Amino acid sequence: MKYDPLHHPYPSRRMTVYSRKGMVATSQPLAAQAGLRILQAGGNAADAAVATAACLTVTEPTSNGIGSDAFALIHSGGRLHGLNASGPAPQSLNAEEVRSTGRKEMPRFGPLPVTVPGAPAAWAAVSERFGRLPLQESLAPAIQYAEEGYPLSPVLARAWNAAYQRYRSLMRDEVFSSWFDTFAPDERPPRAGEIWRSPGHAATLASISETEADSFYRGELAEKIDAFSRRSGGYLFGDDLASYEPQWVDPIGVEYRGYNVWEIPPNGQGLIALLALNILGSDDFVAKEDTGTYHRQIEALKLAFSDGLHYITDPEYMRVRVEQLLSTQYAEQRRALIGDEALDPAPGEPPRGGTVYLAAADGDGNMVSFIQSNYMGFGSGLVVPETGISLQNRGHTFSLDPEHANYLEPGKRTYHTIIPGFLTRGDEPIGPFGVMGGFMQPQGHLQVLMNAVDFQLNPQAALDAPRWRWEEGRTVYVEPTFPHHTADALIRRGHDIKIAPNHGGFGRGQIIWKDAEGTLAGATEPRTDGNVAAW
Repeated sequence: MKYDPLHHPYPSRRMTVYSRKGMVATSQPLAAQAGLRILQAGGNAADAAVATAACLTVTEPTSNGIGSDAFALIHSGGRLHGLNASGPAPQSLNAEEVRSTGRKEMPRFGPLPVTVPGAPAAWAAVSERFGRLPLQESLAPAIQYAEEGYPLSPVLARAWNAAYQRYRSLMRDEVFSSWFDTFAPDERPPRAGEIWRSPGHAATLASISETEADSFYRGELAEKIDAFSRRSGGYLFGDDLASYEPQWVDPIGVEYRGYNVWEIPPNGQGLIALLALNILGSDDFVAKEDTGTYHRQIEALKLAFSDGLHYITDPEYMRVRVEQLLSTQYAEQRRALIGDEALDPAPGEPPRGGTVYLAAADGDGNMVSFIQSNYMGFGSGLVVPETGISLQNRGHTFSLDPEHANYLEPGKRTYHTIIPGFLTRGDEPIGPFGVMGGFMQPQGHLQVLMNAVDFQLNPQAALDAPRWRWEEGRTVYVEPTFPHHTADALIRRGHDIKIAPNHGGFGRGQIIWKDAEGTLAGATEPRTDGNVAAW
């Protein structure tokens, strides 16, 4: 793709970064530099992605950790590969057990929403299949930062403080004490510029690197997780860890304006972005800053989300096939529902038949879109003592309604919000993109892609553009920089537009796209501490 680097209609302190030999883009500068360090040491994009992902568990623990899940799209050897490293519910946990505690829905914190972590297995799998360097070398920068410490960046410090204030009031039980020991060792959160270190984190990463993650699932770390889970009244045990393996999957995609947009198949919510693009694919958009453009984007996204929340779960439990939902017939059926006024979305009937994101590319054409998350900030609030392992709360998205597709069952993988994206043109890779941030992610994918493909914005401008976020019903939040006259026009169409007080909650993304000559163009968000490291 060719861009005008000076075509930047939105105010930003950043410009698109260009390079040839390699590039890593993510939300934390030290992690991006760690990935670049691995590239310059002879590693490829896969090695750089693993190094950056592991480093992010140290340098941005407010969004992910060693106890996270992960997904990846990897272009190598002339084709695109998908990795689903999401973990299932423990075998000892079921909906009846949760309801017996008096709950009517899955809790956000504590042992009940903890699922099997997949991130360490993802690092080992990507390194083994596509990497050039041993896992020990790729994880070395993360281990160094955990041992020696690093100074907090501003956005990170703000998120850390917000989590501490929330956890201090909510987490008074003894099972949460290790979180405070690990992430607030001075009985307060670290501040911007202050050094935070985690020796337990370093030892855990070293063990993972030395054993190709086997210690996490079948060795000493698994034993520590099992023992802590039993002491804290949890359900995640050694057998759950020992039986876990990440899955290599075929990516799913749709054609949009001559490009192919790729996502990981369910249980991820990338399908929602594809459903919305399919609905919009036959429309002609006059201009980006047109009320009709925003209206149709919002309506298509609402319809896609209502389908996604209704149908997406572990693919073994899905009631319809992805092919049915992405059929031309179904897209036309859903498109016909969009009129001039805002609608209240409902799922259709198809024809039968707190996350971190990173992008990496090298000079040999390998490209990686990688995402991992604890789900809500630091996750469940449970940290395995003296290990730095913060356990995710991904199980919060399970339903306790037996009629719901995402009903909690032992060994079932839940609806997943984290989604890596990838863009190609025919068989030619353009590159990775992603927007982290819970249920904002498919909304961010839709908006960023349309900014670039429909309205020819360069990668940085595509990320910088003011965003909207559908919440529920007719409620849509817009960023403070969103054009107010457009917001007023959308209100007249029946949308309940609310102007957000700040830019939080609108996602944080990165892009690395390649042109026909092989030049890489990278960008990262002004909404985060992000950095594009290139050479």
